[in-house]
Amino acid sequence: MTAPPSPVLAAAIDELKAALGPAGWSQDPFTLAPHLTEWRGRWTGETPILLTPGSTAEVAKAVAICAAHGVAIIPQGGNTGLVGGQIPYGEVLLSTRRLRTVRDVTPLDDAMTLEAGITLLEAQQQATAADRFFPLSLAAEGTATIGGVISTNAGGTQVLRYGMMRDQVLGIEAVMPNGEIFNGLKRLRKDNTGYDLKQLLIGAEGTLGVVTAATLKLYPVMRSRAVAMVALETAAASVELLARARAETGGGVEAFELMKRLGAELVIKNIPDTRWPLDPIPEWSVLIEIASGTPGGAEAQLDALLEVAFEEGLITDAAIAQNDSQRAAFWRLREEHSAALKPEGGGWKHDVSVPISRIADYIDEATAAVERFHPGARVSVFGHVGDGNLHYDILPAVGEDIPAFIARWKEGSQVVHDVVARYDGSISAEHGLGRLKTDEVRKYKSPLEVETMAAIRRALDPKRIMNPAVLF
Repeated sequence: MTAPPSPVLAAAIDELKAALGPAGWSQDPFTLAPHLTEWRGRWTGETPILLTPGSTAEVAKAVAICAAHGVAIIPQGGNTGLVGGQIPYGEVLLSTRRLRTVRDVTPLDDAMTLEAGITLLEAQQQATAADRFFPLSLAAEGTATIGGVISTNAGGTQVLRYGMMRDQVLGIEAVMPNGEIFNGLKRLRKDNTGYDLKQLLIGAEGTLGVVTAATLKLYPVMRSRAVAMVALETAAASVELLARARAETGGGVEAFELMKRLGAELVIKNIPDTRWPLDPIPEWSVLIEIASGTPGGAEAQLDALLEVAFEEGLITDAAIAQNDSQRAAFWRLREEHSAALKPEGGGWKHDVSVPISRIADYIDEATAAVERFHPGARVSVFGHVGDGNLHYDILPAVGEDIPAFIARWKEGSQVVHDVVARYDGSISAEHGLGRLKTDEVRKYKSPLEVETMAAIRRALDPKRIMNPAVLF
């Protein structure tokens, strides 16, 4: 049972209810429940009240009230985060789900301004309606929100060509920790007038303010797309194939996704209505997507690439998607990897990045280190070769005691992350630190980096009310 709120918190809650009105808050357990558990069930928290402000002005009122009382706030978008930063443990929970206005779409500026509660899929649809393209794409795009992917600096499958979410943002509107509104919704590509404040908010995981709206870049629509699944004997061959693909297409590669056989087998086993297009399933598969501004251009480029790749011995088999339905089916095989691991009983999940040239060496060294630490553990590797980001997940052996395996997670992750550090990599490529990696950041970041970030946080949030338990 949740303890009754302190007098200070109770007073803040009364003010919040009055300021936001009946539509702007809830304490109903059934309404709160979906907001309190991370989708994999790893974190389940509690909150004295869920705030659902319907405008930036209402967000500002709510934050100002919490600041005045010294009450902590957790901002939350679509609750699709994987490191627990969106789950409250007694803090006030502020959802941006009602911030749903499309404020502006200006094709001539290749820009659109959307409020934070709009989903990533809806943002893509807005771009399409304007005969433009918004590139960020995630498996959770139907639920993940613009505010959330900005706050976590999400990556996804097309970073290779377009960059991270940070690279898609022209301007931001946010409510700062004192309740003031930062209006930085500019559509400018160039603005050298001091510090770029929006970049502080991107990837800050809600610690420096609540993102309420953003102006995003749009791109020309690609007039042709081609997708293939290819077989490789080694991970090293994928790096060589990527280099060849980029050279052959003049930068037309939009996605280049590596998948180890174990993950492919688990997708077929655990996800209904799936079939791997290569038989037998190879040790390594790569999903390639090429896009071109010319009708038929992508198909021609893919055919030429595969011909060269076969001749040079980089690939041993290939399947080309013949229509939109097959393209979607190929992509589903990649996107269902995380869900396919869940029925195996839990695992040690890692979101790491290393230099592209060292991907194969990293995989070999990390796998050997894991085998020494926990003999028999199964290793699933999938991710974005084009930006060096690997989802390196360790699963228990078939029949192994699951609770005992999970109990070794922290030590096992240290083994994986120590190898990442030796390769000058990152322990969080795209998911953020959240609650999961707050202890590790001090080990793998220099004291200067940590203290500089902490100083910025103290300057903007001296009371530490914004998502106080995440980052550092």
